[in-house]
Amino acid sequence: MSLVARHLEANGIPTVMFGTAKDIVEHCGVARFVFLDFPLGNSCGRSFDADHQHQILELGMQLLEHATAPRTTVQASGIWNDDDAWKQLIFTDDQPFLSGQALENWMTAKQRYRDKKAAGEL
Repeated sequence: MSLVARHLEANGIPTVMFGTAKDIVEHCGVARFVFLDFPLGNSCGRSFDADHQHQILELGMQLLEHATAPRTTVQASGIWNDDDAWKQLIFTDDQPFLSGQALENWMTAKQRYRDKKAAGEL
């Protein structure tokens, strides 16, 4: 998405990126970035926490309106847990990337891609 945002910006369409992978998004050089220190997939806050999500979106709109320099990053408020232990658990057996049927579906899709690539279909 960061590269799409850069392309849109290059064609005169202002963008604001919302994300949780600060190092990756900043490396891509997006014009305006709202960072939330939450697990991947939660770039606009916790599910069903509409008040916090509105605050994050408002921050993005303010950034769009008031940013004066390229590659501007602002950090949204909020904490995922009372401590940062979740950062140590990401992608471990205690908190896997995917599990069960979701993992099986992902592995099947990966194998399908490998097969198509090997057959020269990609």
